Amino acid sequence: MWSPEREAEAPAGGDPAGLLPPEWEEDEERMSFLFSAFKRSREVNSTDWDSKMGFWAPLVLSHSRRQGVVRLRLRDLQEAFQRKGSVPLGLATVLQDLLRRGELQRESDFMASVDSSWISWGVGVFLLKPLKWTLSNMLGDNKFPTEEVLVAVELLKEKAEEVYRLYQHSPLSSHPVVALSELSTLCANSCPDERTFYLVLLQLQKEKRVTVLEQNGEKIVKFARGPHAKVSPVNDVDVGVYQLMQSEQLLSRKVESLSQEAERCKEEARRACRAGKKQLALRSLKAKQRTEKRIEALHAKLDTVQGILDRIYASQTDQMVFNAYQAGVGALKLSMKDVTVEKAESLVDQIQELCDTQDEVSQTLAGGVTNGLDFDSEELEKELDILLQDTTKEPLDLPDNPHETLYTNSVPNPRISDAELEAELEKLSLSEGGLVPSSKSPKRQLEPAL
Repeated sequence: MWSPEREAEAPAGGDPAGLLPPEWEEDEERMSFLFSAFKRSREVNSTDWDSKMGFWAPLVLSHSRRQGVVRLRLRDLQEAFQRKGSVPLGLATVLQDLLRRGELQRESDFMASVDSSWISWGVGVFLLKPLKWTLSNMLGDNKFPTEEVLVAVELLKEKAEEVYRLYQHSPLSSHPVVALSELSTLCANSCPDERTFYLVLLQLQKEKRVTVLEQNGEKIVKFARGPHAKVSPVNDVDVGVYQLMQSEQLLSRKVESLSQEAERCKEEARRACRAGKKQLALRSLKAKQRTEKRIEALHAKLDTVQGILDRIYASQTDQMVFNAYQAGVGALKLSMKDVTVEKAESLVDQIQELCDTQDEVSQTLAGGVTNGLDFDSEELEKELDILLQDTTKEPLDLPDNPHETLYTNSVPNPRISDAELEAELEKLSLSEGGLVPSSKSPKRQLEPAL
């Protein structure tokens, strides 16, 4: 059975045909009704109105999710949902209803809801010219601007979460401040265009997870340290670390460029030597040596910058550990708030008393059981006399078990007379609830009576 959730799981991109409900191709009457315009008022026929809205509203949102776009336009939706040359006439009403419910939001309204003075950097990306139109009170008309850009609110939040996870799992997360250009490159797959990338940044800023500013003509973004933390304003330490990171990248690129130049000088010297041009080869070697000295100097500077950054990262880690220790001490104090040495000693004494009482109860119960066992032993002795007498009269013939032998066949069982049995029984004594043979009695094997 078709549902918007199943349709949303379909691969993004391409024509929605084949990813639509079955009636799209099979039920002409139903689709003719769904492609018709809404009545001017829901009160005219609420059943038909709700049926159309229940079909198109989830389909519009799931189509946006499947395409991976957060920005919608009426014109694009009309093109996407064409069927046999016909365009759905009620899409404008559907978008108005989604706006009313807050599932869509006008792009201009969304930007106005965020303190986005930095958005002026995106010259040519956003033209913040408010559209001079208002939603008509009469739903169902065609006055909805086909070029008006709407934002899928829930999908934008999901995109913002995806971008934040990308940052957290990337090398850029070593420091909370990153260049906007580097972040844009990292999010190229998640944000298909620059406008979407800026909208995602606005959403993250709205959630207090990033802050954006300009430093020396360059745009930088600062992220919150944790998924549930709020971002702090950019301070001098953040700017200093960012400049060090930029210096590190610049030095690394310079070292790589000089290394290529040194290799080129070496190759030129080799070619000149083969051609017999000794002086030219010497000049190339001298240029190579000068380049290598510059590389060594740059390596020293690069090591210094990297050493400073390592110390800064270590200090940040130490600060995090210190904060964790501090939080742990506070939690431990709270957990031990009502615990004292005196209370612990009293508790141990109570436990010891209970253990002593339990031992006494166990000993008492064991004594009662022993007396009962003594009585039972006397009865067992009488029963054993009877069994032994029956055994001498009718030897018990046990069936052979081919798989399990109870007694070893190599040791014969001698027949025992009544006199010998009586003498053996006299040597048995009662000892703590059972029949125990005397230590001086011979170890003879009795033939089983049962």
